[in-house]
Amino acid sequence: MALQGPIPVTFAMIFPHGCYIVGEVEPVKDFDASANGRFVQARDKQTAELVWQVAVMDGDPTLKPAQKTVAVKILAPVQPVPPQPMPGLPFTPVEFDGITVTPYVNAAGRLAYSIKVREMHAPRQPAPPAQPAPSKASAGKDAA
Repeated sequence: MALQGPIPVTFAMIFPHGCYIVGEVEPVKDFDASANGRFVQARDKQTAELVWQVAVMDGDPTLKPAQKTVAVKILAPVQPVPPQPMPGLPFTPVEFDGITVTPYVNAAGRLAYSIKVREMHAPRQPAPPAQPAPSKASAGKDAA
C-alpha cells in the first residue's frame, strides 16, 4: 500500500466548523526516557522536533460533549504561543497548518486519530462575500 505513516489533511477537513483553545500549550512527556522524577520532553519520531500539546474544542455543533475536546500535538523547536484571545469570546479561536493524522486503535478498541501540526495561528479573516451578479432578463422576455 502506498499510504504509510501520518496522513496529510487540511484544517477545513478536520475542523470544518473551526476550533478553540481550551487549555495551555504544554510539553509532551517522553514516558520511556523520563525516570526517577526526571522529565524528558518527547521528540517526534520522523522529524526529531520537540512535541507540545494543546487541548482544543471542535466547533462542530453535532458532536457529543465527550467528542468535542481533542488534543493537538504541535511539532516546534520552542514552545508555541497561542493567538491572542478575542474580546467577547469565552474561548480563543485557532487554526493549524501542516496537519497530519495518524489512525490507531485506542484502549477501548475503537478507531481514533492522533493529530499533529506544524503551526498554530489566529484564524485567517474570511474573504469578503462575493457581490451578486447583476440580474439579466431572460432571453425572449421583456424586462418590465
